[in-house]
Amino acid sequence: MTPSGPATSRFLVAGTGIAGLQFALLAAEHGDVRVVTKKDSSESNTNYAQGGIAAVLSPLDDFESHVRDTLIAGDGLCDEAVVRAMVGAAPRLIERLLAYGVSFTREGERADAPFALAREGGHSRHRILHAADLTGRELERRLLEACRKHPRIRMDEDHLGLDLIRESDLRRDGDPRRVVGCWVLDRETLQRRAYLAPTTILATGGCGKVYAYTSNPDIATGDGLAMAYRAGAVLANLEFVQFHPTCLYHPRAKSFLISEAVRGEGAHLINGRGERFMERYDQRRELAPRDIVARAIDQEMKRTGEPSVFLDLRHLGRAFVEQRFPNLSATCARYGIDMAGEPVPVVPAAHYMCGGVKVDGSGRTSLPGLFAVGEVAWTGVHGANRLASNSLLEAVYFAETAAVAAVADGAGGSTLPGELPFQDDFPSAMSTGPEAVVLEHDWNSVRRVMWDYVGIVRSRSRLDIALDRVRAIRATVEGIYARSLANPDLVELRNIALVAELIVLCARERHESRGLHE
Repeated sequence: MTPSGPATSRFLVAGTGIAGLQFALLAAEHGDVRVVTKKDSSESNTNYAQGGIAAVLSPLDDFESHVRDTLIAGDGLCDEAVVRAMVGAAPRLIERLLAYGVSFTREGERADAPFALAREGGHSRHRILHAADLTGRELERRLLEACRKHPRIRMDEDHLGLDLIRESDLRRDGDPRRVVGCWVLDRETLQRRAYLAPTTILATGGCGKVYAYTSNPDIATGDGLAMAYRAGAVLANLEFVQFHPTCLYHPRAKSFLISEAVRGEGAHLINGRGERFMERYDQRRELAPRDIVARAIDQEMKRTGEPSVFLDLRHLGRAFVEQRFPNLSATCARYGIDMAGEPVPVVPAAHYMCGGVKVDGSGRTSLPGLFAVGEVAWTGVHGANRLASNSLLEAVYFAETAAVAAVADGAGGSTLPGELPFQDDFPSAMSTGPEAVVLEHDWNSVRRVMWDYVGIVRSRSRLDIALDRVRAIRATVEGIYARSLANPDLVELRNIALVAELIVLCARERHESRGLHE
């Protein structure tokens, strides 16, 4: 099976979350954009973001408070200059989202009514804009509509990135560091194709599926992190994996989180005996930052031996709960849980990668021609712990700065770096790969090891055990990959095995308890 000819464009974007879509819309004003996404274009972590997007819009709020809250949550590892720039840009960025048609919840029926600003853990003021409890879905829907209407943007769904292409891959005298595109696998035909562009943007999201329990969708397998590492890009702070404190605990529920906004609106955390326990761990109780709440829940479960704790909303009143959280209420009801009338069982789960591909203030990575935006990137905003609802803001802010920089980098008239040497890329001797049961076993083994040994609370001995086991699995997987035809399951397993090892290695180098690394 020989690959088809290359797809070429001025900009190549991998991923269709809010960061990738916003970049595509801005960059398309200056050149043609090709967007590839491994599944349906609306399937992304953005689409599952229930809480909202943080911005200083109230006269009772101010930029300094937002900056301070972010720095406190980040536990000394935020880049303050970047945080200040992002926070200051937020009102303008919100105006752009409104221009795309995004509809945030307001305090009345009038179109010009004030926004219904919420408060979430770690925030000292009410500054969270939300669209009921489906903010991410609303953002995704509106940005997708705009992209689909734009004549310079083309989207290829069901296309999975395999590895970045460097200039030296195309010609012997080429730059071994310059990225000029990506090998992409068509999930339906299993054909590989080169996508070439002077500027490549990773917007591939996070890696929650590295862990056994996660709030992330199935697509979150760390593909961008793995591709960037294999190409030689610098990655940073991968030890800081944020665990969302409150994912629904139910045997039939898959990756369903109960939004941070629920505690922001006054829900109580209680144990099986009905006791509120957060005051034993932090004076801010339920409104403490996520890392503190997640560790408190973990310790409470270990102390009591119970499999979960509970969110109690009964005192908020049924009318308020069902109006403020219609999607959460409806989903809980499908599992036989009356969110307004009984405590909701919850447990922590892997949620957000605060580290990532290291970028500068314009989204440039350490490799020329390669940018990274969104959860895949380490920008310096989140530090050792992400403040709630800063991620969507970070995504649109860095999508803008990256678009400006990418356009400026190509102002002199960037061209593709040469012809791709076509050869039979799939030797007939290669196998079709192992049986599904083998892949599933290794997939589950990696995720279980990470959950048991590299979870909320860590120790050097457990990290050493995890490293040995993950490395053994990864060696097996790399061997299979080298002699097999690529298929989506094998590609994703290869990526989570690598990302798991990188997380463990970073955690072993952090010899202090800080933020999300305990």
